Amino acid sequence: MLDADIAKCFDRINHQFLLNKLKTFPAMRRQVKTWLKAGVLDGKKLFPSNDGTPQGGVISPLLANVALHGLENHLKNWITGKKITGGTGIKLSKSLKMSSLGVIRYADDFVVIHRDLEIIKEAKEETQKWLKQVGLEIKPEKTRLCHSLNIHESEKPGFNFLGFNIRQYKTGKHHANKNPKGEIKPYTLHIKPTKEAIDSHYKKLAEIVDKHKAAPQKALIAKLNPIIRGWSNYYRYSVCSDIYSKIDHLLWYKLKKWADKRHPNKPWKFKKPKYWKTKGGNNWLFSDGVVELIKHKKNYDETDKKVRKKGCKNQGTKFIKVQGPRSPFDGDTVYWSSRLGKHPNMPTSKSKLLKHQKGKCSYCGLYFKDGDVMETDHITPRKAGGNSSYKNLQLLHRHCHDKKTATDFKLIAEYQRQKELTKRIKTMLNKFDKQFLQGQWVWVDDIPVWIGTNDKSHVSEERYEVKVSRTVLKTSGSGD
Repeated sequence: MLDADIAKCFDRINHQFLLNKLKTFPAMRRQVKTWLKAGVLDGKKLFPSNDGTPQGGVISPLLANVALHGLENHLKNWITGKKITGGTGIKLSKSLKMSSLGVIRYADDFVVIHRDLEIIKEAKEETQKWLKQVGLEIKPEKTRLCHSLNIHESEKPGFNFLGFNIRQYKTGKHHANKNPKGEIKPYTLHIKPTKEAIDSHYKKLAEIVDKHKAAPQKALIAKLNPIIRGWSNYYRYSVCSDIYSKIDHLLWYKLKKWADKRHPNKPWKFKKPKYWKTKGGNNWLFSDGVVELIKHKKNYDETDKKVRKKGCKNQGTKFIKVQGPRSPFDGDTVYWSSRLGKHPNMPTSKSKLLKHQKGKCSYCGLYFKDGDVMETDHITPRKAGGNSSYKNLQLLHRHCHDKKTATDFKLIAEYQRQKELTKRIKTMLNKFDKQFLQGQWVWVDDIPVWIGTNDKSHVSEERYEVKVSRTVLKTSGSGD
C-alpha cells in the first residue's frame, strides 16, 4: 500500500482550478473567491494570497477536499487499462480491476491499496501527474510503501490515518477469521487509536487536572467530561476497550494525586468518601454527589436516548461502511438520516425513528428511498389506549400506513368493547359494594352470611328473628 502525504497542500492549491471545480451559483463562487484572495495582514503590510487556502481555517479542509476530488475516479479509470490477472491466471474484467484498487483520501492524506506492488508504484507516478494540474506534489518524507501484515523494506506493517492505526495481525487456526467463502484467513484486521493520539489525549486530561488544583470538584468534572465523551465517540468503532481501561486507570492515579495535594495532612479514609462515591457496583466513582465523572466507553450516542433500545449501551455500535460514492452533501436525506439520526432537512423525530429502524419500513420491511412519502404511525392507536411517546411510534410508507390503519379499526373496536365491559363491571361492583356496606351480616361457622339491610323499620321484630333463625338452620345443614 501507498501511504502518502501532499506537500504544503493548503498553501499551494491553484485558485482557478478550485473555483472551476466548485460548480456553484455565482454568489457562492464570489464569496469563496473573496476568502481565497483575502491575503494576510501583518502589522501595516498586506501580503496577497495568490495560491492556497488559509491553513487552520474552518473551511480549509472542505476546500482541499473539493480541489482533490476526482483523484479516486482518475486512478480507478487508469487501472482499467492495465493488464491484471487473478490468482488463476485469468484476466480480470474492468469492474474487478476497479474493485481491486482501493483509494482512501481526506484533505491532504490519502492511501492507495492493491495486492500487486508494481501497481502501487505505478499508481504513485500517476498520482504525481494528476496533482501537477492542481499545483501540488507528493511529499517524499511522509510517503512510504508498506505492507499491511509483513515488514517491507524495513517499514513497519500497517499505516496511520486520521488518528487510527490500521494493520493486520497473524492469528492461529483457532482464532482465525473466515472469508465469505468459508475459507480460513490466517490474519485479522485491527483498527486502533495511534500511540500519538493516546498520549496527546491523556496529556490534555492531565493538564486540565493540574490547572484545577484549587477549583471545586464540580468545575473539574465539567471540564473533563466533554473531552472524554468526544474522544470516546471518535474512536468507538475501533479496537479500543483495553485502551479505554488504561486511560481510566491512569486518570484515576492523576485524580488521586489531585486529592492528595488538596489535603496533604488528611488520611485516605477522609479523602476517599469525600471525592469518590459508590454507585451500583462501582465503588470509585469520582463525584461530589451531584455530578459525576464519566468513564471512557464505546458509545455516548445522544440521538438514540429516547428511542427504543436493544441491548446494553456499553456494547458500542458496529460500524457500517458508507455506500459507494455517497456524500452528506448529495441531497439523500433518507440515507443520511437513517445513518446519523439527524439531518437539517429532516424533522428530528423522523430522523431518530429512521436510525432506529435502520432505514426500513416497519410494515413491509423494505428500505425507504429518497422521494418516498413517510408517515409517522402509532403502533398502538391512541383510540386503543396508545400514547405519543417514541416507544409507540414508527415510520411507514404512506400506502403501508393505509393498510395498517385498516387493521387498526378492529383493534380499536375490541378496545372499546373491553372498555365498555370494564365500565359495566365496575358499575356492578360499585353497586354491590354499596349494598354490602348497607347490609347486615352474621358469622356462621366462619362464613359471613347476609341477612338483610341495616334498615329494619318495615320489618317486625318477630319476623326478623324468624328470618335469622331460618338462615342459621339453612347454613348449618340440618334441613329440618
